[in-house]
Amino acid sequence: MNYYDHKESVNRTHTDHSVKITNRRNLEISGVKEVDSFDNEEFLLETVMGYLIIRGQNLQLKNLDVNEGIVTIKGKIYELSYVDEQGQEKAKGFFSKLFR
Repeated sequence: MNYYDHKESVNRTHTDHSVKITNRRNLEISGVKEVDSFDNEEFLLETVMGYLIIRGQNLQLKNLDVNEGIVTIKGKIYELSYVDEQGQEKAKGFFSKLFR
């Protein structure tokens, strides 16, 4: 095994996407490409299935595994919503609110 073969296996992320909520307090998400922004009320994640917005109260990033694409969030979960390509106006509004 040479250096490049090893590097590919380490940087590989899963293409499957799943969301697991336990007792509305713990959220585990797989298939995450990037954490774009977060605070204690809102997270914006880029997943293999599109952008995912998580809203809640006292949200905390508990685990981030970039090799596996897994994010764990703790706090009271109010809302999960995906921003699809048809909903670009919604995304634009979200980003404009974020960067004011």
